[in-house]
Amino acid sequence: MAKKKDKQRQHDVEVLTSLAAARPEAGAGAGPSPKMKRKAYEREMRLLQGELVALQEWVKASGAKICIVFEGRDTAGKGGTIKRITERVSPRVFRVVALPAPTQREESQMYIQRYLQHFPAGGEVVIFDRSWYNRAGVDPVMGFCTPEDTGRFLELAPAVEKAMADSGIRLLKYWLEVSAGEQTRRLESRINDPRKIWKLSGMDLKSYSRWYDYSRARDAMFAATDTAWGPWYIAHTDDKKRGRLNIISHLLSQVPYEPLAPRDVTLPKRQHADGYVEPDLPLRHIPTPF
Repeated sequence: MAKKKDKQRQHDVEVLTSLAAARPEAGAGAGPSPKMKRKAYEREMRLLQGELVALQEWVKASGAKICIVFEGRDTAGKGGTIKRITERVSPRVFRVVALPAPTQREESQMYIQRYLQHFPAGGEVVIFDRSWYNRAGVDPVMGFCTPEDTGRFLELAPAVEKAMADSGIRLLKYWLEVSAGEQTRRLESRINDPRKIWKLSGMDLKSYSRWYDYSRARDAMFAATDTAWGPWYIAHTDDKKRGRLNIISHLLSQVPYEPLAPRDVTLPKRQHADGYVEPDLPLRHIPTPF
């Protein structure tokens, strides 16, 4: 038991160290760090994903409601970050919402109406892969709404988010920022890669030419909707590995979850065969070329 407690203390120290390393003041003024190596990245990710499991268990036990919004530039790494957040936790607790374009009926509704049904209930973490903030970014830049629509949204969004906070929802909003040069490199890498070509749409190409329109829309969104109850947190993701680690460590630092208590688990003995023999059935086994 003493060894387990020592291991738990060592684990806590390692996690706290990684959280501290991701704070904005760490390395301030030192310039960009070199690209992170895969081995170091996976080591840190393993620790943080263990903490996400602890967060999950705390959310289930406490009935907490957490809503995480991911917005940002095209290719900034929203999907990859969400994948690493969710790959070791339960989809019954962590739900990802990525809504398609609105239907004709949804277009006639109050703008935020189709998002409300996806807000978290007690014991849930809901992650929006793009969100109601389409109305502040993609929609005005690409001409899907009028300037008046966007202005009305920016005026009303803080009040809606205040209502979320008053109902007990903890709202975390992340903007992923990537440099123009890195965005170009990532888009070009999708053109001839069959694993990535599905990520490259006609909309991406149109959006690419409107870098500064998106910058202006982003700035107006921050000015109108960065509030005490729904602040924006900016993550620089030219280095995707560092960006993911920084986001997850920051997310963990914003929730007062408790670490998992160590468990003393021993596998039970399996039953005896008691005469069981594999039947000779005409079953279909897959080919084994590997």
